[in-house]
Amino acid sequence: MITPTAKQAEIRDEQELGLLVIAPAGCGKTEALALRAAGLLQRGQVRRPSRILVTTFSNRARDNIRERLQQHLTGAAARDSVTISNFHGLAARIVRAHASVIGMDPGMTIPDSDWVTAQCRERRLGYARAGNVQDILRVVKQEPLDDAAVRDALAAAGNRDAIEIEAQRITEHRLTYDDLLRVCELILQNEDVADLYRCLFPCVIVDEFQDLTPQQLRVIRRIGEGRTTFAGDIAQGIYGFTGAAPEEVLAEIEQEVSRRVVFADSHRSSPAVLEMVNALAPFTGGQQLRSADPARWPAGGLAGLAAFPDTAAEAAFALEFAATVLQSAPHHRIGVIARTANRRRFADAAFAKSDLNWHRWDDPLLDTDTAKAMRALLTTLSPAELSIAPDMLRYLHHVSRLESVTDPDLKKSLADALAWASDLLQEGASPGELRARIKTGDDSTLLTTPGAHLLSGHAGKGQQFDWVVILGAEEGCIPDFRAKTEPQKAEEARVLSVMISRARHGVTLTHAAAVEDSNGRPWAKEPSSFQDAFTDIISCRGRQDIQRWLDATDWDLLIKADSSAPTP
Repeated sequence: MITPTAKQAEIRDEQELGLLVIAPAGCGKTEALALRAAGLLQRGQVRRPSRILVTTFSNRARDNIRERLQQHLTGAAARDSVTISNFHGLAARIVRAHASVIGMDPGMTIPDSDWVTAQCRERRLGYARAGNVQDILRVVKQEPLDDAAVRDALAAAGNRDAIEIEAQRITEHRLTYDDLLRVCELILQNEDVADLYRCLFPCVIVDEFQDLTPQQLRVIRRIGEGRTTFAGDIAQGIYGFTGAAPEEVLAEIEQEVSRRVVFADSHRSSPAVLEMVNALAPFTGGQQLRSADPARWPAGGLAGLAAFPDTAAEAAFALEFAATVLQSAPHHRIGVIARTANRRRFADAAFAKSDLNWHRWDDPLLDTDTAKAMRALLTTLSPAELSIAPDMLRYLHHVSRLESVTDPDLKKSLADALAWASDLLQEGASPGELRARIKTGDDSTLLTTPGAHLLSGHAGKGQQFDWVVILGAEEGCIPDFRAKTEPQKAEEARVLSVMISRARHGVTLTHAAAVEDSNGRPWAKEPSSFQDAFTDIISCRGRQDIQRWLDATDWDLLIKADSSAPTP
């Protein structure tokens, strides 16, 4: 049994049902939420047949909370008294049970994949047009509108692609992911239905409140207003492009709840990493953090900044850094992260030529059967037929004989892999290149596998690595060139903060003076304006300083400290 920290115990013992928990990365939030649920049940504030509703944004977060709950409750209590669901799962449940109260058919097809993206691909809309369609549909459907009002709003927007795809959706008698929340909100406007769920879920716990859209907050309030524990950290709010509104949501929550608990002790990161996170707090709105046990970190950790003349030198440094760490600590994980996969492509190429253990997160990890089928397909694909295929995805479906696959899980896995291959083939990748990129495994193995992990900024949220190298700290990359307003720039600072806070022992930022475009032409780049925040805290500047720090590290002591690290 894990001994809770003082803050975790405070959350467990708080009897006020409305609670705001500010919990930055690595401060023990997941354990606190499990303790919160256990405390509510043990005090009898929730009694069967009522249940606690816990909402999460990912399956991994769901599984983590469920695992922690089992440490504090019997298996039966955790199973019978707590419902853990993501928002789409909750909405699907409500739609299936109550769609008829708003005159809709509960038998409409519930989404199990991104149907809108598939339609855009089939219509060969291209990146820009498809993005516009997805944005318009998302924005319109984040309001509580019925189907007729949605059609009117799309007509007013004037995007014919979106109008046609919406008409096809209705013809096919289906809902998309955006529709689920929209219809759920309409249903919960019925007081009888809302009262039913208020009785079923007298207490609600929301994980990662900063990722809520205003629509999701409205849905939660219809069920648990005044009786909800909201936990998260505004400094990790990086999903504005999906409709999340961290500042707006936080302001609404603060008006609703009367009790606030703030975590400030990090169990994940070294003092050096936390200094970098704290330096960005004026931009992110985040909490100033301190190490829960600074003596546990040999030399206090690493905070480095290195400049390179070009991306080739930058990529070589990232490869050298990973090789140095893995030679001394083979079980360690190094996150090589850039704001975008495109900016990271130079490091991807360098690692692909190395013999290091590395993993590219943009590529799917396929189960054994799917990987075998994809490798066979990519070996036999005809370049001549590929070049004249009018619809790449449909052609791949045909030659793979997707429709003849009877196992539903294998069919879905193969369909996802074919969509990945279709996108890259249309971008000019060869079948041989794709075949070489196929790796076997699953997400759980990826999250714990030692070696170098190549990923983009948003993909890393919720993960942790022993070391992080952040590539491309340049104006136009981070902050992104499209970030013009102050809220947009604040979100870019939060993206950088999230990338930094993935690190345990050390983090290094790099930038290149020249970055090549897709045609190989170099463009001069200025260092990111965010680097000014680190002027007084960076102890290692340049490749040689960082290498000297690594060479001077007592790796036996560092690995020993790892083995004795507490679980936050």
